[in-house]
This record gives sequence, structure tokens and C-alpha cells, in this order.
Amino acid sequence: MGWASSLVGVPSRPSNPRSETLVPIPTRFFVTSGRGINKTSELNAFDLALLKAGIGEQNLVSVSSVLPIGIRQIDRAEIARGAITHCVLARHSGGEGEVISAGIAFGFRTDGEGGYVAEGHLHGTQKSLKEFLKWRMEEIAHFRGVEMKRIYYRTEELVIPMDHYGVCIAACVFLP
Repeated sequence: MGWASSLVGVPSRPSNPRSETLVPIPTRFFVTSGRGINKTSELNAFDLALLKAGIGEQNLVSVSSVLPIGIRQIDRAEIARGAITHCVLARHSGGEGEVISAGIAFGFRTDGEGGYVAEGHLHGTQKSLKEFLKWRMEEIAHFRGVEMKRIYYRTEELVIPMDHYGVCIAACVFLP
């Protein structure tokens, strides 16, 4: 008997990953974004961007970018204050006079085996960021030898005023 099969709750050969895992698998997700500008600090600008995106009262946990089989997109949902909230988060900050962008792209595999999320940020426009995200999604599919259906984008762009800090965010938020 191998070490994995001797652990309680760890199957040696999973037949249904959703029913045999001890780790929660999300069933829903939503995509959101926001921008924040503040004279005092970058941290305050980040906080404002999170609040505008509707995820500023949660404890965010950064996760990588796999959409599980059967997950469905929903409209932005209210989440309890203080909830541990898993998300793919793109964030970019800058100072006066800069143009910054942050965003995500997501899509599903043509074989129905879930999908992927790519996050990105840059000094520059949403248009340039979208080109980067498109390339990134193509690379994700190429590395895995799969084809993707339509790719969706959510980006934010900000021209930061003089004497201010600015932050753009975009997030794919996972829910049970």
C-alpha cells in the first residue's frame, strides 16, 4: 500500500475528483474590477479599488488560474464581511501622470474539461493589455495541447492625476 492510499480521505485513484477531495472545489465565479486614486498612499488607492470592485471587505487569498469542470459564471455576488475569498487577482499601481492597466482573461476548453484564467498588468492602455492577455491565453492552451472557446476580458485603465497614487485591479472570484 502506497503512502497516499494510507492517508485518511486521500483516494489512491480518484474516479470523481469533486466527491473525493478534502479541498473545496468552486462551483461558481464572478469577474469584477475597480480603480482607486488617493493623495496619501498607494495602499489607500488599492483599498479604494477593492471597494469599487465589491471585494474590499473580504480576506482575499490569491489562487492560480484553473476553472474547474462544471463551474458557472454568475453576476457579482455579495460576500460576507471577513470571508476567506479565493480569487485570481491582477493589480497594478503607479504614480502621477502614469497610465496603468490591470485585467484578466478567461475562457473554457472546447472539450468541456473546465477552463483557465490569465491575469496581467502593465504601464499602458487597456488595448495593449488585452493583446497581452490574448497571447497569454493562447500560451496556456498551447502548453496543455487544448483548444479554447471564446475568450472573455475584464480590464481597467487609469490615467493617474498629478500628486496622486493610483491602482487598477481585476479579479476572478471563486465561490462554493
